[in-house]
Amino acid sequence: MPSRHDRTQTIAEGLLTVRIPNMKKEDGKETDVPKGYRFSVAAAGIKYEDRPDMALIYSEREAAAAGVFTTNRVKAAPVVLDMKRIRSSTARAVVINSGNANACTGPRGMEDAEAVCRHAAERLSVPVEHVLTASTGVIGTPLPMERVRRGIEELTGGARAGVEDVARAIMTTDRFPKVASKRVKAGGTEAVLTGVAKGAGMISPNMATMLCFLMTDLAVERKALDRALKETVEGTFNLITVDGDMSTNDTVLIMANGLAGNAPLTEGSPGYESFRDALFELADELSRMIARDGEGATRLIVVRVRGASDHADAKRAAFSVARSPLVKTAVYGRDANWGRIMAALGYSGASVSEERTDISVNGIKLVGNGLATGRDAEAAESMKSGAEVVIDIDLNLGPGTERVYTCDLTEEYVRINAAYRT
Repeated sequence: MPSRHDRTQTIAEGLLTVRIPNMKKEDGKETDVPKGYRFSVAAAGIKYEDRPDMALIYSEREAAAAGVFTTNRVKAAPVVLDMKRIRSSTARAVVINSGNANACTGPRGMEDAEAVCRHAAERLSVPVEHVLTASTGVIGTPLPMERVRRGIEELTGGARAGVEDVARAIMTTDRFPKVASKRVKAGGTEAVLTGVAKGAGMISPNMATMLCFLMTDLAVERKALDRALKETVEGTFNLITVDGDMSTNDTVLIMANGLAGNAPLTEGSPGYESFRDALFELADELSRMIARDGEGATRLIVVRVRGASDHADAKRAAFSVARSPLVKTAVYGRDANWGRIMAALGYSGASVSEERTDISVNGIKLVGNGLATGRDAEAAESMKSGAEVVIDIDLNLGPGTERVYTCDLTEEYVRINAAYRT
């Protein structure tokens, strides 16, 4: 299995009875949808009056399921509920709302999360334990359950939508919907992997203020599905940071309904590696979208570290640079200020030898063996065009490598977060 660093350099009956065609994304390209999944959205008015703010993802048949959730000790009610239900490794539907996190809402919050699943299960005629839920938005305010119930009735009323519509309905401060899809051939079977995500702020390692829903029509044995998801999250969503704040609601769920017709994939079966690699590539694409859409951001920043003493040190060094407000504001100002990068390496906790360190920006070497090369102006000019800035660091101490996605830090980030509850 290639290293993370190498791989990232090379991505109810009667509910919706009409087959959903491939949906058009904003760039005009079609998004492939795996067999047997149905989508709907509703405008419940939870916070937003002018657009859908609830969504349903539904599998025509029972699907193997796995999930990864926030490591914050303060967890939203939907996270606590899903963590219990995912132990059965089976799901049929996910009900999602934006505008309200249902976090820090006490016993009522759990009662409301359970009511969401119960109402949806009744409408879909599926076991309540096979319905999951996720929320995103403002913390500390109970869900407006009358609106939510009406939303669920609309979601399950037969109107169809596309996967792009789901992506839009779950947005909060996101500037664009995040959808990706890949075709995969596993064990001789052609299948589709599709993912929908949201996230722009409160983005920190060990996921972010993000929700992500992954779907495939492959059959995957539950233990193998769980392992593939955890490995994927560790190498993608756990390696993004926008502002260092960790959310109460982070959730990544995957469903595999088997309608592609293959024999269930196990960790050692032909096709498992193809599935795992395609899942990684899909999640990597979505994680890049989240970092690129950081609140107020103008540039995606890719921090790549190699030559660290070990992988743990590479990760420490990469995150230290990616989290640095001084590095992030320098990128916003199109200033190739490598001194800020060097300082962040020095306090990262990783083993660093100044005299061995090399630093490049957009392929232009700024530091060799700890000393300036005099190419700052050239690197600064390169930062003025393109949608991303790549910072390469070689510590020249060992085999450790890692990559972290972040973004620049702008005045707009302050404006968005100062007015978030208004």
